[in-house]
Amino acid sequence: MKITLLGTGTSQGVPVIACQCPVCQSENSKDKRLRTSALIEWAGHRLVIDCGPDFRQQMLNAEVDKIDAICFTHEHADHTAGLDDIRPLYFKQKKPVPIYGLPRVLDDLKRRFNYIFTEKNRYPGAPRVSVNYLQPHQTFTLGGQTIEALPVLHGDLPILGYKLNNFAYITDAKTFPDSTLAALKNLDLLIINALHHKEHKTHLNLQESLELIKILKPKKAVLIHISHYMGLYDEVAPKLPDNVLLGYDGLVLNV
Repeated sequence: MKITLLGTGTSQGVPVIACQCPVCQSENSKDKRLRTSALIEWAGHRLVIDCGPDFRQQMLNAEVDKIDAICFTHEHADHTAGLDDIRPLYFKQKKPVPIYGLPRVLDDLKRRFNYIFTEKNRYPGAPRVSVNYLQPHQTFTLGGQTIEALPVLHGDLPILGYKLNNFAYITDAKTFPDSTLAALKNLDLLIINALHHKEHKTHLNLQESLELIKILKPKKAVLIHISHYMGLYDEVAPKLPDNVLLGYDGLVLNV
C-alpha cells in the first residue's frame, strides 16, 4: 500500500496570506503546505481522504487520473471545499464517485453543493457522486480492502479517522474514545495531526501528539495538519524521536 501526503497544512495553508514570518517566507519546499489530504493506493485502486480547496492542484501534483472513492473526516471547508473539482475525474470515469462520511457531514455537503446532488433541473456540467453514510467503527470494502471509520473528537465535534490494515490516518483530533485508542495501538504506520507547540482547544499540539505516539507505539508515525507556528522544517524535524517524521507535501510512504 502506497500513501502520498497530498497536503499537510492547516486551514490557512502555508504560507499564510500576508504573513511575513520565517516559515511563510521560507524557500524550502517542505515549508510550503497545501491543506491536509492523502492519497492511498493499492492494487490499482485509489482512495482520497478529504477533498479541500487545494484538491485540483493536489491531483495535478500527484498526476492522478482516476479515484475510486473519497472519505471525509469532517465538514470543515479545508477538508471539503474542493468537491466540485472531481468533475474531470467524473467525466473521464463516466460513473459517480463514491463518497463516505458521517451522515451529518455528507448532509452538509448536500446543502453546500446542492447542484451536485440534485436530480431536479440538473446542471449538465456537474459531477455525480454516490453517497455512503458511515457510523463510528463501521467498516466497508473498497477494492478488496477493508476500511474502518474511527471516531475521534475535534474539540467537541465528532469526526472520523480511517484505518486500513495496520495503518491509520487521523487529522484534526484532540481527544479519542477508548475504542479508537485500542484500534490505534501497535500500528505499522500512524499518520496523526500536530498543530504547533501551544495548547489548542480542538487540535493536538506537538507535545500531546508525541505523548500519544509513545502510548500507541506505532513502528512509524508521521505528523500532519501543521501550522506555520510549528517552525521551520529543518529546525523541527531533527528534534523528533527516531520513529516520528514531520510530514511534508508529496511525502510517499509504503506499508
